[in-house]
Amino acid sequence: MLLKASQLALGYAGQPLIKSVSFQVEPGEVLAVVGHNGSGKSTLAKTLLDVIPPISGTLEWPEGKPQSIAYLGQRTEFDRRFPIRVRDLAAMGAWQRLGLFGWLKEKDQDLVEYALERTNIAHIADQPLHVLSAGQLQRALFSRAIVQNTPLILLDEPFTAIDQTTESYLLGLIDDWAAEGRAIILVLHDLSAVLKHCTKALLLGNNEALFGSPHEVLTPTNLVDYGYLSQSQVGWLETMYADQAEVKQTNMKPKVLVNV
Repeated sequence: MLLKASQLALGYAGQPLIKSVSFQVEPGEVLAVVGHNGSGKSTLAKTLLDVIPPISGTLEWPEGKPQSIAYLGQRTEFDRRFPIRVRDLAAMGAWQRLGLFGWLKEKDQDLVEYALERTNIAHIADQPLHVLSAGQLQRALFSRAIVQNTPLILLDEPFTAIDQTTESYLLGLIDDWAAEGRAIILVLHDLSAVLKHCTKALLLGNNEALFGSPHEVLTPTNLVDYGYLSQSQVGWLETMYADQAEVKQTNMKPKVLVNV
């Protein structure tokens, strides 16, 4: 187990946004954090990053807290006018491992080059940030997370205002991270992506929290009760679940070989 939260109350100035939340994260798991605006998603992220303390409850790291958590915040938290290149942004992921004179070690230089290739932006590595599209900037931020090389990666709404192709590509990268044994906590609004790519879900809303498998937690009833969906939106969700069940059933049917 990498991380365990037990009956955490989270909020500010003693006023809880979440009265009690319990969950755990294992290596290789992708935990989706889902909730309406103001439900406490960013507060949870700040608590995990030690920016704010919990009001009560315990946050345990049974294997010892990682030296750092790779964190990718919302794009509104990042000023793209900062005068650096794409390559420099990726290299920032290694800042805790800089040598005596602030130089990258050879293995970290190699990791930067790998990260740029892995996110498919090596061809713009020397471009300044202000000329990048939204999708290119997000790929650059993902490359920084790769260079951080941590067992836990925290992504806060990483797919806002980017195109579907880039989102699909980065979701594939998240799948690869999980296959490597890393744990990912992903604040996400796209329920179809949660069901396809996440192994656990944490639903926040109305000062409460619910943790479990995505299909158990993100039911139409729960999503309405926790304020994430209105009753009129439930029909769309039920249709999506039915379509996924049909696809799964079709894929499980034995293939019949016909000789012509």
